Amino acid sequence: MIGNSAQMPFPRLTYLGLKANQKTVFAIDPGSGLTEGDRAFADLKSFSGISDRPEKIDAAILELPNSETAQWVSLLADFGVKKVWIHQDTETPQALQAAKERDVEVFTGTCAVMYLNSSFPHSFHRCIMKMTRRY
Repeated sequence: MIGNSAQMPFPRLTYLGLKANQKTVFAIDPGSGLTEGDRAFADLKSFSGISDRPEKIDAAILELPNSETAQWVSLLADFGVKKVWIHQDTETPQALQAAKERDVEVFTGTCAVMYLNSSFPHSFHRCIMKMTRRY
């Protein structure tokens, strides 16, 4: 989970939703040293140095301003991540091109919290997505 919780609430909500769903999740959050008592890493380099991280990272969720998305897609691809979820409206042509060039599967167009949280307004968004067959 990569985002800056000092700039927007979604990184924290996504992190908490993943934890509540029993997922192993690490936070890379330059805006915070802690996420609900768990350590948050300032960047990918500081995360790389921890001994208890998994050898392979299956996927990453980007909750970032679109000006940072392409750079993070490239960094994650170089780190070996093959699936990246980019928060709605933050995908850019450059980010999608970087993913394509590095054979990274990208998920876009929705908010990850919609799939993780059953409360309003996320339940409403989920309902609309189901009715329009985009869920």
